Amino acid sequence: MRPPSVDALARSLADTGLPHPLLVDAARKAIADGDLEVVEKRARSHAHAAARSLLHPVVNATGVLLHTNLGRAPLAVSADAAYSNLELDLSSGRRGSRHAHAAALLARLCDAEDAIVVNNGASAVLLVLAALSTGRGAAVSRGELVEIGGGFRVPEVMEQSGAILVEVGTTNRTRLADFASAAENPANDTALALKVHQSNYRIVGFTEHVTVAEMASLDVPVVADIGSGLVDAACPWLAHGPPAWLAGEPAARQSLADGAALVTFSGDKLFGGPQAGIIAGRADLVQRCGRHPLARALRPGSLVLNALQQVTLAYLRRDGEAIEFWRMASLATADLEDRAQSAVAESGVGDVAHMASVPGGGTLPGTEIDSCGVVLDGDQTGSLRAGSPPIIARVSDNRTWLDLRTVAPGDDRHVIAALKALG
Repeated sequence: MRPPSVDALARSLADTGLPHPLLVDAARKAIADGDLEVVEKRARSHAHAAARSLLHPVVNATGVLLHTNLGRAPLAVSADAAYSNLELDLSSGRRGSRHAHAAALLARLCDAEDAIVVNNGASAVLLVLAALSTGRGAAVSRGELVEIGGGFRVPEVMEQSGAILVEVGTTNRTRLADFASAAENPANDTALALKVHQSNYRIVGFTEHVTVAEMASLDVPVVADIGSGLVDAACPWLAHGPPAWLAGEPAARQSLADGAALVTFSGDKLFGGPQAGIIAGRADLVQRCGRHPLARALRPGSLVLNALQQVTLAYLRRDGEAIEFWRMASLATADLEDRAQSAVAESGVGDVAHMASVPGGGTLPGTEIDSCGVVLDGDQTGSLRAGSPPIIARVSDNRTWLDLRTVAPGDDRHVIAALKALG
């Protein structure tokens, strides 16, 4: 049997919606497999695999609000195909600064003198250290020399920045005197003291740590990497104030009020925006960061800045409902139970069950938020992922759990259709 024409085979797959070059790749793979009797079936299988490898909207039923594998904070920002005044001063008609828009709003929101935006949280730390501490010491507690997801290690980032790591204290106990001793030692040439959010781990038991307010008494600037991006511990954008599960999480406004010279945090965690890194605080230090050569390499584009602007404006309006993370996090469990009962009744599949959501994204480890959803017997995650749209659930004790806290109400119909298909 002669192999079919690659072009003809590719054209037979046009209904998949993929561009012709990708269909040609699928056809070539199928022919190379060698089994010509099923070549069209194999080509279609390769085409579907290529399509599923692309970015797709998914329904997050895991109960992890900031799911790193699913893009962390869900974000609904639309923009028409248009130019913007990214670096144009509309008043003078002259070249402006991309930091005059979202960054200026972020400074206002954090009650900071100035702010700058880079492309992620690690970049924010890298830029601060490079701009303020290259060739000089940066004092950090040994208990905060953390590694978080993706192999991000604080000591390695410091090395890449050119800062010289000055370890103080011990893993479980660090005192203000440890920082003061390091800062006063001429051999260290300490340029700053860095306080690092411990992210997804905690040290408990015989412990001691130094607060930002205590560190502010040092003779060097204090940089607080608060990581997860809580803007204000008072949560004025929520009608009922801060939820109990948020207790103890460091916040930008309070860290600056306590004496931090700069704060750094991620835009796509508790802030609820796009992936970005924010540096806010003293104007002279922010401007030093902005003048550093790395600032250009790490700066985000107009799409990210526009998304940040929209989210920041929602905070300034105190409109938590407009920030999807906070809308989900604030849902009443009783409302979730009503939705779960409707899903089970309409599909005839599964049981209503109370469960626990988690913040995720390396934020508030061990914290659980009461929730409700649907539970199924056995591991059904593969079948749920195969649907359109894919539904991502979790398995525990040989049961599949679909937590409705992280499912947008408009996606309940997809959950119900998937449950019916399983039945």
